Amino acid sequence: MKIAAVILLVFFAAAPSWAVLGQRVQSVHSDQQRMRGQLRSVSRQGYTVQQITSPGGVVNEYVSPDGIVFGVSWQGLTVPNLSQLLGSYFKQFQQAARSSAKRRHAVVFRTDQLVVESGGHMRGFRGRAYVPALIPRNVSPSVVQ
Repeated sequence: MKIAAVILLVFFAAAPSWAVLGQRVQSVHSDQQRMRGQLRSVSRQGYTVQQITSPGGVVNEYVSPDGIVFGVSWQGLTVPNLSQLLGSYFKQFQQAARSSAKRRHAVVFRTDQLVVESGGHMRGFRGRAYVPALIPRNVSPSVVQ
């Protein structure tokens, strides 16, 4: 099982990088350049979605009115670099992934500080991550999808 956890972590760290959860919105533009994707911004009630579409998939970055990325979601050919995507929260997720015995199912990690859900199959991955404390008031965690 430890070998499976190491393989999973290497796999998650192998793809291109995205925005950093819990950081400022300025990271979205560097993500767009790295992905060579099209950026679209959609204002919602209480937050903004910065959507980057590239040939490899779509990354949505959920930004609070304060300009902080409170959630990210992805759908595409590969799983994004979760180390980059989760930033300082990656260590929590990494420790949970090492201790988890289920590797053939979706990865689900939930604490008061972080929620990460990732799954799919070859060339069809999707997932989401968010920090509950950073979600704006009157916004449900279900918007991160």
